[in-house]
Amino acid sequence: MGIVWSKQRAYLAAVLGLVLLVSLFFALQKPVSIEVDGKLIKSSVFFSGTVREVLDKNHITLNEKDKVEPSLNAPVKKKMKITVVRAFKVKVVADGCSREVLSIPVSIKEAIKLAGFQLGEQDIIKTTATSLTIPNQEIEIIRVTQEEQEVKEPIAFQVERTSDNTLERGLSRTIKQGKNGVALNTFKVTYHNGKEAKREVIGSKTLLEPVNKLVALGTITSVSRAGQRLDFREAKYMNASAYTYTGRNTATGRQPAVGLVAVDPSVVPMGSKLYIEGYGYAEAADTGGAIKGNRLDLFMEERSQCLNWGNRTVKVYILE
Repeated sequence: MGIVWSKQRAYLAAVLGLVLLVSLFFALQKPVSIEVDGKLIKSSVFFSGTVREVLDKNHITLNEKDKVEPSLNAPVKKKMKITVVRAFKVKVVADGCSREVLSIPVSIKEAIKLAGFQLGEQDIIKTTATSLTIPNQEIEIIRVTQEEQEVKEPIAFQVERTSDNTLERGLSRTIKQGKNGVALNTFKVTYHNGKEAKREVIGSKTLLEPVNKLVALGTITSVSRAGQRLDFREAKYMNASAYTYTGRNTATGRQPAVGLVAVDPSVVPMGSKLYIEGYGYAEAADTGGAIKGNRLDLFMEERSQCLNWGNRTVKVYILE
């Protein structure tokens, strides 16, 4: 009976020892979590250890400029969180050159500083709209400079108009020529990387006042020609050439005849009744490729008449 009891006591002692060992093992385990660029890894350390040992155990290699918190030599504590932030490349461009920066996420201005560039008060930063840098980001510094310039510039004269009851409506004459004035304008000029980007007037001084042009406009709508009263809508001075029959009808389908003339319809509407000094009554009934603007082409029966007419400036009355 004594032998059995002894064996039982030995067995219980062994079991108790094992339980104590297991309990001690788990008690000495220190669970930790590792976060690498936002990815969470669970781990543990037996007895004592450092942050570096935990990273090595989990095959986490570090690169230059990577950031680890707590520090690599810090002792591991129970439920500790180890954070690893990977460094990445950012390109900074300024003054015609490009530099790469290897760092963890930092502010845009800090990245510029790390690249060795100075940022002026008026300089513009052109990059992705982020508060902190991101991998492969490109940051461009636009250098901004300003200067003031004084420039003499013309002041355009205005045109004043008055009525003239001795002149046909549609015609005009210049009573007084206009003359531009001179202004001394002060500009604030803004440059981006040496190129002009903006120019604004910040001051102006008149050195010479402009002289306005005075033009008289005709008001007469009735004249006498060849003893007859001629009522008209407007009068124009136009350049007139002459042509004769070529075997083709006019643009309105009519056979050319004296009194039918070619016009530019944007100046003289087709079908308008006209009185042409030196030619007589006429109708706008034809067009021509060379008849543009204030031009007319008058039909005449003989080629010799056309040659004799040539090109001349005539007064044209548009009757209706």
